[in-house]
Amino acid sequence: QVQLVESGGGLVQAGGSLRLSCAASERTFGNYALGWFRQAPGKEREFVATTRRSSSSTYYADSVKGRFTISRDDAKNMAYLEMNSLKPEDTAVYYCAAAADDGRYGTWWYVREVSYDYWGQGTQVTVSS
Repeated sequence: QVQLVESGGGLVQAGGSLRLSCAASERTFGNYALGWFRQAPGKEREFVATTRRSSSSTYYADSVKGRFTISRDDAKNMAYLEMNSLKPEDTAVYYCAAAADDGRYGTWWYVREVSYDYWGQGTQVTVSS
């Protein structure tokens, strides 16, 4: 069982930056793909970014490409989402998720919400205009 706890959300003006963190309980954290998803009010949860085990591959939603950066520190059991040039449409609850990554699937697999077994409780990001 992997427990995930997000932090770092808050209120920021458009054009600003935030860094989200995701702390994992699992000591074999390095064997998991990590994903960030978000859910805006009245909308379904959507994919933001993913990083495969050992940071072998990363992938971003088109809406955040070039502005957000996903990273991980397996020695610390931590994952991060660096968010720059924030826009009001980035306002959402951001979730960290983990999925076992044994190399069977391509990165496309980890774009899917249903591929993830473990989820954090979410952290609110609000971007004011």
